[in-house]
Amino acid sequence: MSATTNDVVAAEIAAEQAHVDRVYAELAKAAERVELIHAEGMQRGQTDRKGTGDPREEEMVGLYERDALVFSAGRRRASLQNQHEGLVFGRLDLDHGGGDHTGREVRYVGRLGVRDDDYEPLVIDWRAPAAAPFYRATPVDPQGVLRRRVLRCRGEEVVGVEDDLMVAEAPDDVVVVGDGALMAALTRSRGERMRDIVATIQQHQDEAIRAPARGVTEITGGPGTGKTVVALHRAAYLLYSDRRRYEGGGVLVVGPSAAYTAYIERVLPSLGEDTVMLRSLGDVVAGMTATRLDPPATAAVKGSLRIRRLLARLSREPVPGAPTQLRTFVAGHALRLTEQDLDRARHQVLRHHHRNTSYDAAVRALADVAWQQVHGGERQDFLERFTDSGDVEAFVRQWWRPVDPREVLLWLADEELVRRLGASEQDARLLAASYQLAIETGTWTVSDVAMIDDLHSRLGAVVDLPDEERGFYEIEELDDATQYGVAAIRLGHEPGASSSATVDEDGMVPAIAPSTSQRISQDPRTRLLAGRLGTAEEYAHVLVDEAQDLSPMQWRMLGRRGRWGSWTVVGDLAQASWSDLEEAAQAREEAFGSAVRRGFHMDTNYRNAREIFDLAARMIREHVPDADIPDAVRETGHEPLELTAPASSVVTAASAAVQEMLGQVDGQVAVITPQVWRAAVEPLEAQDERVVVVDPLSAKGLEWDATLVLDPDAIVAESPGGVRVLYVALTRAAHRMAVLRPVD
Repeated sequence: MSATTNDVVAAEIAAEQAHVDRVYAELAKAAERVELIHAEGMQRGQTDRKGTGDPREEEMVGLYERDALVFSAGRRRASLQNQHEGLVFGRLDLDHGGGDHTGREVRYVGRLGVRDDDYEPLVIDWRAPAAAPFYRATPVDPQGVLRRRVLRCRGEEVVGVEDDLMVAEAPDDVVVVGDGALMAALTRSRGERMRDIVATIQQHQDEAIRAPARGVTEITGGPGTGKTVVALHRAAYLLYSDRRRYEGGGVLVVGPSAAYTAYIERVLPSLGEDTVMLRSLGDVVAGMTATRLDPPATAAVKGSLRIRRLLARLSREPVPGAPTQLRTFVAGHALRLTEQDLDRARHQVLRHHHRNTSYDAAVRALADVAWQQVHGGERQDFLERFTDSGDVEAFVRQWWRPVDPREVLLWLADEELVRRLGASEQDARLLAASYQLAIETGTWTVSDVAMIDDLHSRLGAVVDLPDEERGFYEIEELDDATQYGVAAIRLGHEPGASSSATVDEDGMVPAIAPSTSQRISQDPRTRLLAGRLGTAEEYAHVLVDEAQDLSPMQWRMLGRRGRWGSWTVVGDLAQASWSDLEEAAQAREEAFGSAVRRGFHMDTNYRNAREIFDLAARMIREHVPDADIPDAVRETGHEPLELTAPASSVVTAASAAVQEMLGQVDGQVAVITPQVWRAAVEPLEAQDERVVVVDPLSAKGLEWDATLVLDPDAIVAESPGGVRVLYVALTRAAHRMAVLRPVD
């Protein structure tokens, strides 16, 4: 670059710096105004009254005003803090006609709108209609734009500019700098978290972002096409365009794994939104989390729609260990209700009620069965005496106690029960082994979450039973038991939990028991049942990424949460890890209902260098001829390395390959490994803080500067999606890639 060119660039940067300085000065004044509003809010609702009576009406109004002002100030403060970095990133030079400078306009685009003291815009929010030409303008359709400029900032300092010219020839007073913002962005290093693309959104991406809110918007495309980040920008745009609907009703973003959600978690706050609920598939059900994955054969059983028939039967099973007959004496009649009588009453109740909310209905059903054994007398009098009986109450509290859906699912550890519920021999063996392992380890799998959600919808929420009748001699409140000479008290327990507890040599439960966290950490079953599940929340918008991986049961789980909302769905069938795509498509359509559909296709691979993607494309075309193959737009001149090593030397070869790539790139290097090599190569993470070891499924949606793909044949063998999951692994690298195959 010549000295003259350097001077021109420096002058342009200085001009932009002057405007950015003005914006940050205004931002500082806005922050001061926020603090004043906060202080004013804190003064509202104060009163000089010393009494404890009910507040006066004017005091109630003051309290409301205080909460509103403090809440508003807090949100604005958080917004200003979140958007401080890289606040101004774009500039538009427009020509509205007239043939001279009178028709010219300059608009700056940023992460939020900023105005000066005269209410003139210094920065336009990127989601505002006035900012649309920044993304929509092209040389074919310039939309009045002469030049689009992207500002590269480090904190409050402008460190560079990149221009795109939208007209055939620049006017004499318009300087064009750089080779284009997009290519500059594509060559950057990848870090631990996804970056937003708000400064480099392309026209076809912007069309998907600003698509109508209602119905289902599907974004498809091959690896590296920016589907995920476009969908996240769409979520931010929807919240901006209709805040009352989407903030009030909630936006749920669902990704394939915890690693994925950690990777994208900063994108939405950086775009001005921090009210979105971000969940992995193992976290969708409130009150539980799961990260462990089932073996492919077990996951196929748990995720298929055929499991619903088994769960329906399971939800109607009697509680293991519950009493199987009732003997009592009511209104002068000796009653004996057999197991068959109890089964008849149970089925009668479950035809019309959820199990956990039908305690009273269960009592009435037993009373009806009991009445059939009585000869003579007044029916209504008998039924009232039956329902008031202490013996009956004690029986029903055991026979019809509320059951947690997680507890019910663990009943499937009994292989004989699973077969009796209608499962095949193979399915029964897989399911029983899975839940025996869950009880041993105290951990759920990701596939279990959708099954628990299905059972929750059948059983209803766990509720507390009515308080038992207490005798006149019982003490209702016992603040200090020691004054009565009692040194220990009995501990209660949650429904479904074991009633056993540690006792002392006198058979008493110590008054000071181990903490809940200690008990949970020591007992795997208690860990599985910890806490209480929340009801399925419904959202105004549901965003599903890597949608091709969802099982039919997972689609049903999400369908309960988006029943009345709109959807954004992101996926690529060539990367699917779920094998039965037809059954999954059926469940997905049922989740969407009759909502209108619209689709957007991304066909440009911005992530992978062409040399890397060509290798992945050749592989997937052999197995999936109709795979959606995007066009990689960037070349590095470095072909991926295809390495081999004896099985005994694989770790050494992997270490050498990682070390070489660490010297070639500035960002992270990932070792994508099947489970068979995981323990052996995990120590590689200690080589450098930039090295990460990850399994192929957890790599979905992520990207790194360089990757080492270890033992591709084992990845295919271990993965439920086979070669489709290998395709994912081969498309995670931006700049360098090596593939290492063990040989005999």
